[in-house]
Amino acid sequence: MILTIFLVVLLGLIGLGMPIAFALIISAIVMMFQLDFFDTQLLAQNMLSGANSFTLMAVPLFMLAGEVMNAGGISRRIVHLANTFVGHIQGGLGYVAIFASVLLASLSGSAVADAAALGSLLIPMLRDKGYDAGQASGLIAAGGIIAPIIPPSISFIIFGVATNVSITKLFFAGIAPGLMMGLTLVTIWTWVARKHGSITPSPREPWSNRWKALRGSLWALMLPVIIIGGLRGGIFTPTEAAVVAAVYALLVSLFVYREIGLRDLGRLFINAARTTAVVMFLVAAAMVSSYMITLADLPQDLIALLEPVMDQPKLLMFALLILLTLVGTVMDLTPTILILGPVLMPVVTKAGIDPVYFGVMFVMVGSVGLLTPPVGTVLNVVCGVARINMETICKGVWRYVVAYTLLLILLVIFPELITVPARWLH
Repeated sequence: MILTIFLVVLLGLIGLGMPIAFALIISAIVMMFQLDFFDTQLLAQNMLSGANSFTLMAVPLFMLAGEVMNAGGISRRIVHLANTFVGHIQGGLGYVAIFASVLLASLSGSAVADAAALGSLLIPMLRDKGYDAGQASGLIAAGGIIAPIIPPSISFIIFGVATNVSITKLFFAGIAPGLMMGLTLVTIWTWVARKHGSITPSPREPWSNRWKALRGSLWALMLPVIIIGGLRGGIFTPTEAAVVAAVYALLVSLFVYREIGLRDLGRLFINAARTTAVVMFLVAAAMVSSYMITLADLPQDLIALLEPVMDQPKLLMFALLILLTLVGTVMDLTPTILILGPVLMPVVTKAGIDPVYFGVMFVMVGSVGLLTPPVGTVLNVVCGVARINMETICKGVWRYVVAYTLLLILLVIFPELITVPARWLH
């Protein structure tokens, strides 16, 4: 009964257009009344404790690092580096977009930031080469969602905090599937490029230009090496890695590339603060719901509901995959993590599924949801950058959504594709 009330109130308020954070708070209040347990002080305490987390300090710092990298020329240099090496291949600009997506994913951890940066740089270039707006924007959007998978990932940080799973292990477990997503894009784009074989590729760049581009990007390429190396060597925690990323991006942008000045920092800090405020308010609101969900023993009710498949982990993962896919079409990734992560984690733990593996799969499915209407956050961002409508980008992105879905099915059948590389790397 309490589960039905929670879902009806939450989905009803979201359907009416209420912001998800307020819908979560009201849903928690309704559950409090249902359990005859209403206490305003408890409400305030849980919201405060939800945001008062040392681990969550990584969120604003990675947000700031992403803002600085986009404004400081780091993103542009990554694109230029990719273009000098693969721009001459048939469909070369598409491969540039994929290569740059993977590299930027290892720098920022934000799908929206990466998609916006790449879209503004590459969509005009793809159009000039003869690719239509749907193909160009669809590829950029599909590449953007690699960012929540390859570390440093803001989504993994939030998932780790919400479910008490090691963020460091999630980071290392995300490397292999993130690279698989890149290979998936390469496969689909190769077919698209052959279909449009009449488009003339760019001239081959001489090695002198390639080395020059590599030297110009070297400072940017060192950031993921520093972060992964520091985590692997136990030098710093994920939160401290965020500090390193933010300071490093500031120093490189200010004193090496010199594309921003001290007067630009105020704007960048404000942009990062605005995005962080949205995320942190969601986390605070979700903590209230999470407390009431635990108090009402909803995870145990869900375990009882899924009892027939609890002894078949792969079948359970397929069921959860379908559930998360449906939720992902109507809800953004962060609230999906905050609402369903604490509910589903006891279920997968009871079934003997590796929590780190489940965390990676959870974020991957939620990331694909960023490409599906009606919410489709990344789709909306790329539509704005490319100045096209939703119908046009959907025609370009659907093949990548199908390919990602097939990859997810493969990872459900063979979980070792995630767990084994994660053990090697960690």
